[in-house]
Amino acid sequence: MGLCSPSTPRQLLSTVALFAFGAGLLAYGVHLSYAHVEPQRARTLARDQFVRDYLRRKYDKDLGPPRPSSG
Repeated sequence: MGLCSPSTPRQLLSTVALFAFGAGLLAYGVHLSYAHVEPQRARTLARDQFVRDYLRRKYDKDLGPPRPSSG
């Protein structure tokens, strides 16, 4: 709930400043999230390929060279 009386200019400035600070933090978090997507994707693909190779070696009767990754 807001105050019943109108805001003073100082309160309005404080509200705008805090909103801008919060929006800036959110934007910075989004930037960091997108900046670190590619290394995480590479680790996930490498782990996926490792598990596939492990299962292929464990359960395949015909052990040939490992199949190239599709990514």
